Amino acid sequence: MSVDVGDHDRLGTGQGPTFEAAVIEGAAIEAVAERLASARRIVALTGAGISAESGIATFRDEDGLWAAHEPEDVATMRGFRRDPARVWRFYTARRQGVLAARPNPAHLALADIEERGPHVTVVTQNIDGLHGRAGSSRVVEVHGALNRALCADCSCAALEATWEDDPAEPPACRHCGGLLRPDVVWFGEPLPLIAIGSAFDTLRRCDLCFSIGTSAQVEPAASFAFIALEAGATLIEINPELTPLSRHCDFQIRHPAGSALPAIVRAAWPEASQGGQGGHGK
Repeated sequence: MSVDVGDHDRLGTGQGPTFEAAVIEGAAIEAVAERLASARRIVALTGAGISAESGIATFRDEDGLWAAHEPEDVATMRGFRRDPARVWRFYTARRQGVLAARPNPAHLALADIEERGPHVTVVTQNIDGLHGRAGSSRVVEVHGALNRALCADCSCAALEATWEDDPAEPPACRHCGGLLRPDVVWFGEPLPLIAIGSAFDTLRRCDLCFSIGTSAQVEPAASFAFIALEAGATLIEINPELTPLSRHCDFQIRHPAGSALPAIVRAAWPEASQGGQGGHGK
């Protein structure tokens, strides 16, 4: 069954209700909540849309990061070799912005689901670390993380690099003297094998999969949901916009995740709704 809570005619209201009315009265939320409450292994695929609700800039929107910066200059190894200081400053500014942001209700709702008992794995394309700060304990970061660095020459991880002094130039690797770079996946680079292997393994074993705030257009992440479908999982898309994945989903919820996910969690575990989400968020 595919139900779109953004389509009031399909909900049978005959008029354009607010989303909150659809949450209270709509069969879609209740049906998704029922599946969620009975699921045992859940995967949440998340993209830029979920972090945008925390004020994190997206890439391709009209006022996104690529509107002000050429990807070739700041998100490729060639750009880093040409002007490492420029690239380092770009990511230092992004890291400062991420540190100033806070997990939003969607991040917190995913952590709450984990607390209710199911095995939840978040597979995210985001590099901001907000899922971990919200309290999710199993997060697969397929595009890396802003708070880590590695050597551009010997590729060793440099966990000691914390950007504390916001240097204008990238620090030197303590092992080989090469320049440190952010531990994120740039254009032309493969996704980390360990992360991809972990994502594939969890997707093959899940019985419910959320696709949240992702355009479902960038490969290979765009194909992740189909692995869950092949495994027989219920597929639920939460996105204000239609995507190439939409027609394959069992449920479509056309609303931002920050409103939709908490509503689903409340409907799935009404007895715990008074507890709120105040225990998370760093």
